[in-house]
Amino acid sequence: MGEASVDRSEGFGERLLGVLLDRAQLMSPQLIAPLIAEEVARIGGRDVSILLQDYAQELLVPLPGRKLHVGQPQPVADSSAGRAFLLADVVEVPQAHGGVRMYLPLLDGSDHVGVLVLTLDTVGDDDRRLLRRLAGLVADMLITKNAYTDQFFQARRREPMSLSAEMQWSLLPPLAMSVPQVEVAGILEPAYRVAGDSFDYALNDSILHMAVIDAMGHGLDAATMATVAIGAYRHARRVFVSLEEKYAFMDSAVSRQFGPDHFVTAQLMHLNIANGELEMVNAGHPAPLLIRDGRVVRQLDSATTLPVGFGGELPQIRQHVLRPGDRVLCYTDGIIEEHIAGGEPFGEDRLIQCVNRLAEEPPGRVRADVSRLSRALKAERGGSTSDDATLFMIEWHGGAADHLAVVD
Repeated sequence: MGEASVDRSEGFGERLLGVLLDRAQLMSPQLIAPLIAEEVARIGGRDVSILLQDYAQELLVPLPGRKLHVGQPQPVADSSAGRAFLLADVVEVPQAHGGVRMYLPLLDGSDHVGVLVLTLDTVGDDDRRLLRRLAGLVADMLITKNAYTDQFFQARRREPMSLSAEMQWSLLPPLAMSVPQVEVAGILEPAYRVAGDSFDYALNDSILHMAVIDAMGHGLDAATMATVAIGAYRHARRVFVSLEEKYAFMDSAVSRQFGPDHFVTAQLMHLNIANGELEMVNAGHPAPLLIRDGRVVRQLDSATTLPVGFGGELPQIRQHVLRPGDRVLCYTDGIIEEHIAGGEPFGEDRLIQCVNRLAEEPPGRVRADVSRLSRALKAERGGSTSDDATLFMIEWHGGAADHLAVVD
């Protein structure tokens, strides 16, 4: 389509987005992708692709569909699509034979859904505004339709997935969340065989509730126990109980369901995003690491209580106060207990060294840095992940009012 015949005025853009929304509401999931390609063509766009992140968080894979350009998967770590995805920003690449290839992050709120890719002959500020809004609408449509189709799941899956992993992925919240005061991001490995590891979070008013758990054992038994533990945690969280009471409710649920010889380690936390006050309960879990100015400064210690399921007493709450820019890294024991060459455990010291090496590169968003850290750890382990290994990172940006916090 010639540039002179394309209307990209603000009024036309609003009508286009309205038409797309109206047509998509009652449309079956398999017709969404062709509809998006059709509407993009109306503003002169061509070679439209929708890329979704695979479960291992290593590739952006094309969604198949009529009228879509289906190319090769793009690496998250080293591609224009990956840069747009990790940085949540538009990437523009001029093409040798004319036109500009646009990579637009598909964001549902702050959750990263994938990347919308298209080519325009020329790109102006009005085009960028329209395309950002279009990408946001496409992300919302994909999230909505995903609730009642397996099409997007099948596109994202790159290898067979175990039943336990299916259960865990259906249990997880969005892998990343960002508001002005705080960001979180998590990653689970091995993506297609994970069983007992999980995490959860919710932002209720000014309190960010977080949990990282590791159920004992492997396979379906561990996944079932993790499901009960996370379900109990969510139930307790939604009736506004304290950290101590959350622990007690989870402990009772796991003990009643599985008996006294089964347990779940857990790290439970409350972060007041207005002032950086962090409350913690450690139930037999590795202590989180405090990262300041890109480097690990210490463990965030707390009085350790018994793992969930052992009938421990109500735990003591440990309080810390974060500075703006501080990060807290939670992890499960599969990260440090993996054996490397010679049979030696990977260990916490190597984990800290990998975290500190990230400071040598320009800082990124939490999701991007968790992804980089996961790849670095996997490379250090020689590509091996024999046990569940989870990373969950929080960054506090400061309170909305003045971004000040008491130094811990």
